[in-house]
Amino acid sequence: MNTDIEFKTPGEIKAFQEELLHKALVYLKEHSSYYQRMFAKHEIAIDEIIHLENIVKIPFTEKKDLQLFNEDFLCCPKEKIIDYITTSGTSGDPVTFGCTEKDLQRLAWNEKKSFECAGLRPGNILQLMTTIDKRFMAGLAYFLGIRELGASIIRVGNGMPELQWDTIRRIKPDTIMCVPSFILKLIQYAEEHGIDYKNSSIRRIIGIGEGLREQDLSLNLLGKRIKEKWNVELFATYSSTEMGATFSECEYGMGGHVHPELIIVEIIGKDDLPVPDGEVGEIVVTTLGVEGMPLLRFRTGDMAAKCVEQCKCGRYSYRLTPLVGRKNNMIKLKGTTLYPPAINDVLDNTDYIENYIVIVRDSEAGTDEVIVKAGLKNLKDRPDFDVIKDLKDRFRSRIRVAPVIEIMPPEEIRELNFPSVKSRKPVKFIDNRKHNI
Repeated sequence: MNTDIEFKTPGEIKAFQEELLHKALVYLKEHSSYYQRMFAKHEIAIDEIIHLENIVKIPFTEKKDLQLFNEDFLCCPKEKIIDYITTSGTSGDPVTFGCTEKDLQRLAWNEKKSFECAGLRPGNILQLMTTIDKRFMAGLAYFLGIRELGASIIRVGNGMPELQWDTIRRIKPDTIMCVPSFILKLIQYAEEHGIDYKNSSIRRIIGIGEGLREQDLSLNLLGKRIKEKWNVELFATYSSTEMGATFSECEYGMGGHVHPELIIVEIIGKDDLPVPDGEVGEIVVTTLGVEGMPLLRFRTGDMAAKCVEQCKCGRYSYRLTPLVGRKNNMIKLKGTTLYPPAINDVLDNTDYIENYIVIVRDSEAGTDEVIVKAGLKNLKDRPDFDVIKDLKDRFRSRIRVAPVIEIMPPEEIRELNFPSVKSRKPVKFIDNRKHNI
């Protein structure tokens, strides 16, 4: 029998998580300056938090708390910290996290389980197309996870299509891990340089940082475009530094599997209370087994829903649907509610778009106005049709409404995407609204 907790019954999983939650609360009360203050201020009696349903009695932890009281979240002496990590800072000032040896072992276990979920075993070779430096947690986590699994990894880093293809030719990995939109650049490079990519050694692509599926779990435009070009297995993942966990799809592509021994996930609505299973809300997480900087009811700002029925793979642990977007980035455009990923999906799948940035601001009428500034590929060979009309038609067919569109030189867009030399991720969304949705 499979002894993995993910294959146990929902009742067994719940009881298992409740036991871990109690241990986490005791640990925080003994070691966390921040949570000691919180428990005292709100008169939280941790012995009364017996069931998962009781967790709603505890106030949320927010990103601003981590920014204002960063060191107060540390639960161990600094000499126990062996690796420092920072968040990307795309939605505010970066936050520093300290990881102990135990935390890195937990991280390795998390990624091992996620890779197993995506079908990797000892003997597989994964080509990692993301950075492992620059205080970045994900690259390190993937490296540790492959080692824990007993598979092989090739640390190539991001970008550099020529080096990526040279590595594939030389070492013959069967799996690629990267940002999905980069796959299109790999394909384009292969087609331009006569590389027979369809008959290469690659059989599986694990995507990070971008969605590959719609809410109904069908492939989105980006996923379809990759699949049409390259008949490989596609796996989507969701993770964040704060969670120290990854939600990976299995071969059935029915949502990101939650590892119950590592994290508790709540989905909350506008009233800050749990929503019914299957309904979209904000993801709130409580980390389990973290030694350095554990978090209790941390609001991620990401929007998704829980899938609770048993997966075809046999796991009973609940799953998360693809992200709808970030709560604070919700846009109301001409009566239609949408999130930036829906806009990105259209632009990412338009052949003649080189780069872009989406800006939302208040209109004179007090409603949301969306401006898409886009750079075209090969401006000298501009398409012989009305680009703005074509883009608006694409938006209307996809999201029913069209934003304002401005065509700009790609170099100017690039400066907006990377406003600082320290920028690690491109800025693709700027919210200039005075109100907060």
